[in-house]
Amino acid sequence: MSQTHDALSRDLAPVVTRLSAEFKDVHPESIVSRCVTAARNGAEDVVGYATPELVERIARQHLKVLALALAEQR
Repeated sequence: MSQTHDALSRDLAPVVTRLSAEFKDVHPESIVSRCVTAARNGAEDVVGYATPELVERIARQHLKVLALALAEQR
């Protein structure tokens, strides 16, 4: 397990695991972890809380948009 992955709260580790599997052919785990962290921070800033379900939805959207941007660069 990467250090970035360990730095996430235990309740978000499964989110990183699921999204890493979902985006394994597109993004490395380090990028997934960064998106999960950014999603958690954004949710806390905007709505004041960050449930794992909310963080996963936000992070998934970030990862999809990032994948589209990468595809356009190619």
